[in-house]
Amino acid sequence: MKKLFSIMAIAALVFVGTNDSTAATTSIMPANLQFLATSGAVTIIQDEGTTESVESDSKGFHQELKERFVEGGPGFMGIVLLCLILGLAIAIERIIYLNLSTTNTQKLADEVEDALNSGVIEAAKEVCRNTKGPVASIYYQGLDRADESIDAAEKAVIAYGGVQMGQLEKNVSWISLFIALAPMLGFMGTVIGMIVAFDKIAAAGDMNPSLVAGGIKIALLTTVFGLIVAIILQIFYNYIIAKIDSIVNSMEDASITLIDMLVDYKNKK
Repeated sequence: MKKLFSIMAIAALVFVGTNDSTAATTSIMPANLQFLATSGAVTIIQDEGTTESVESDSKGFHQELKERFVEGGPGFMGIVLLCLILGLAIAIERIIYLNLSTTNTQKLADEVEDALNSGVIEAAKEVCRNTKGPVASIYYQGLDRADESIDAAEKAVIAYGGVQMGQLEKNVSWISLFIALAPMLGFMGTVIGMIVAFDKIAAAGDMNPSLVAGGIKIALLTTVFGLIVAIILQIFYNYIIAKIDSIVNSMEDASITLIDMLVDYKNKK
């Protein structure tokens, strides 16, 4: 552009300064300007063509995933996708439940101990009622039988602890099922794809790569999607198991602390 403006300025000066060179300049300048304009237009057209070709070559991730999913076949790929959806739904529900079940055990124990030291067991039970989580429920069951005996309170704590563990582990086995099922379905799709490829070879009587390419592609795609689903669900499963173990350890420690507090409460009476 700077070069174009310079040429136009020179042309204007020459036109004003000398009348003799006007005709020559006029005959030369349009050719130069036409050449520059033509070159610029060709460059712009080439740039636009290059941009369009790059945009056509590069596909979005979602579009690529959709195409691969369709190429893998709606049968097995749909079942694998269903495993992923159900597994994620259960995993998210469990994560929310476990996070809501997490309790500040030390704070709860201190409040219950303060209530027991004041000699009012109903105040300790009220603290447990106002606190969410399995630890508070276990504390309440133990305190509810504190007037009977220490053994009765301990049995109640142990029994209700087992019930709370069952609530924490609810539906987790389904996630492990989907983790095992997704790659198995992928491998089954692989076997079926290879069978289809060999059937085409047998029908054609010739080892043509184009005949078996489709079957092998389906086999590889189903395997890849099955493994991806298993990996995603395995990450959620391990997190859930670690969270459950942490809550169970807190429950066990809290149970021992509660029995010790009840023993002290009985001795003070």
